[in-house]
Amino acid sequence: MLFQYQKLKHALEKEFPGQLEFEYYATPTVTGYFEVKIVSTGKLLHSKKNGDGYVDNDAKLKKIFEGIKDELAQGN
Repeated sequence: MLFQYQKLKHALEKEFPGQLEFEYYATPTVTGYFEVKIVSTGKLLHSKKNGDGYVDNDAKLKKIFEGIKDELAQGN
């Protein structure tokens, strides 16, 4: 699952360089936890641990991208 995290992190960093904070926690019994936050506001946009689930399809990825775009637009 670390590979999936790295792939997703790379895609988000490419689109939003320097604007996001990522956390990944490996766990022995589940696929790990992945969180995405906006650096400037600290807003948590995705948290597997808090119920947003594993990012395993385009709809979930799109939700994260749109949330980031919306949050950054509000900050300007």
